[in-house]
Amino acid sequence: EHRQHGILLRLLLCSFLQMGWGDLGAFGEPSKETPNLDQMASEGMLFMDFYTANPLCSPSRAALLTGRLPVRNGFYTTNGHARNAYTPQDIVGGIPDSELLLPELLKKAGYVNKIIGKWHLGHRPQFHPLKHGFDEWFGSPNCHFGPYDNKAVPNIPVYRDWEMIGRYYEDFKIDLKTGEANLTQIYLQEALDFISRQQASQQPFFLYWAIDATHAPVYASKHFLGSSQRGLYGDAIREIDDSIGKILKHLQKLGISENTFVFFTSDNGAALISAPKQGGSNGRFLCGKQTTFEGGMREPAIAWWPGHIPAGGVSHQLGNVMDLFTTSLSLAGLQPPSDRQIDGIDLLPAILQGKLIDRPIFYYRGNEMMAVRVGLYKAHYWTWSNSWEEYSKGIDFCPGQNVSGVTTHTQEEHTTLPLLFHLGRDPGEKYPLSFASEEYQGVMERISAVVQQHKETMVPGVPQLNVCDKAVMNWSPPGCEKLGKCLQPPESNPKKCFWPH
Repeated sequence: EHRQHGILLRLLLCSFLQMGWGDLGAFGEPSKETPNLDQMASEGMLFMDFYTANPLCSPSRAALLTGRLPVRNGFYTTNGHARNAYTPQDIVGGIPDSELLLPELLKKAGYVNKIIGKWHLGHRPQFHPLKHGFDEWFGSPNCHFGPYDNKAVPNIPVYRDWEMIGRYYEDFKIDLKTGEANLTQIYLQEALDFISRQQASQQPFFLYWAIDATHAPVYASKHFLGSSQRGLYGDAIREIDDSIGKILKHLQKLGISENTFVFFTSDNGAALISAPKQGGSNGRFLCGKQTTFEGGMREPAIAWWPGHIPAGGVSHQLGNVMDLFTTSLSLAGLQPPSDRQIDGIDLLPAILQGKLIDRPIFYYRGNEMMAVRVGLYKAHYWTWSNSWEEYSKGIDFCPGQNVSGVTTHTQEEHTTLPLLFHLGRDPGEKYPLSFASEEYQGVMERISAVVQQHKETMVPGVPQLNVCDKAVMNWSPPGCEKLGKCLQPPESNPKKCFWPH
C-alpha cells in the first residue's frame, strides 16, 4: 500500500474542458503564458502520448470515473452510426447505478471525495454525484450555456452538495459581451478550502477539479481579462494556470505536497469550431473536438508528486484518462473491481520507474471503434469529420486542415484496408502508408490481432444517450423551493435524441 507516514495518499485530478494539446507552454505554445503549469511539468512528468476516451465531454468524464470505455459504461448512442452524444439538459439518461465510480471505491479506504465544477453524467436526481460516491459537490450538472429564458429552457443550476444555490446568468453572472465571470475564482477558493479542511482533520481526500472556463462561451475574471496575447481564450487559460499554481503552493504550504498525487489533463481536444476567438490549439495534430483524429483525442497531461516522481520527466507511455481510475486505486492500495472489464491500466510503473507498458489505444465515436493505436502506428477503420450538410452550414471541426481521403464528410469504412499512419514521422496524419508496402502489411498483421481480441471481449452497455425529454430539464432541482426558483416543467414527451455529429 502507498501510505506515507501512516496517512493515506491524497489524490487531486484536474480535468479541463476542451483544452488542446498545444495550449500549454510546456507543449510548445508560442506565447508561453502558462508559467505554473510549465513549472508543474518541470517538477513532474509530461505525458506526450496521453488520450481521452472520447472526443466529447460527457463520455470521456464517464470513462475517467469508471475506468471503462463509454461504449461499456453506457455513455453512447445507437440513434445513428458513429455519432457523438453527451448529456444536454433534456437527456433522460445518465451514469447507471451498475457502474462503480472511483469515489465509491475510494470511500472504502477512508477517502473524503469532492467534485468542483462540471459533473455532466446526468442531472436527474438518481444521477446526482453524491449518490455515486462523492461527499461534496460545488458546481453544475451541465455546461454554462445560456442565458436561457426559463420558459422554454431553464438556466443551469449551481449546486452545493444536495441542493441548488442559484443559476448561471442569474446568481452566477457570466457577461457574454466581455467574457467576464468570477467562476474560476469561486472554484479555486472551493478547492483551497476543501484541502485545508481535510488537512486539519487529517483525512485522505480525492478532489476532482473539473472547471469549464475554456468551454465556449469562454470566460475569465476581471483581473485576467485582456491579459493574454491569445485573446479571451488565452485569458481563461492564464487564470486556470494561475489557479493551479495557487493549489500546488497551498499543498506545499500545508506540508502535504509529498503526500499528494496531482494529475492535470483535459476531457477532449480543443474545439476548433470555436477557434480562433473561443477555441484553443491542438498543436501539430489533425482536427479537433468531435473527431477521432489526434487533435480530438490527444491531450496535454502532467503528473506531479514531489519526492516520488523524478523532476523533468517526459514519458512516451500510451496513456488514457481511464488509467487515472486504475492508477488512483493503486495509489490508495485498492484493487480495481474484478467483476467487469476495466480498460484503464495502472500507470505507476511508467510514472515512478519510467517503464513502458505495451497497450493499445482505442478511438471510439459513439457505438463505433473508429481507429486504434498500437505503438507508433495508428490505423483508421472509419474516417469522418462531419456531414456535408453540417459542413455546408459552416460547422467545421478541421478548419484549414483538409487532408484528401482522410478528413471525410461522409462516413468512410476502411475495415478491409485501414488507413495506416506512423505518428512519430507523421503526427499530423497527412501521409497514409502505402497498402502495398512491407511496413503496412507487417504492422496491420499486429494491429488486426489486437482489434480482433478487443472485439471478441466487447459487450456494449445499455446506451444512456438515446432518449431526450424537455420535461426532465433543470426546471425544479432540489433546493429550488427555498430559493423560490422552481420552474414549471412541460408535459413529458420522450423522443429519440438527435445527434448531428
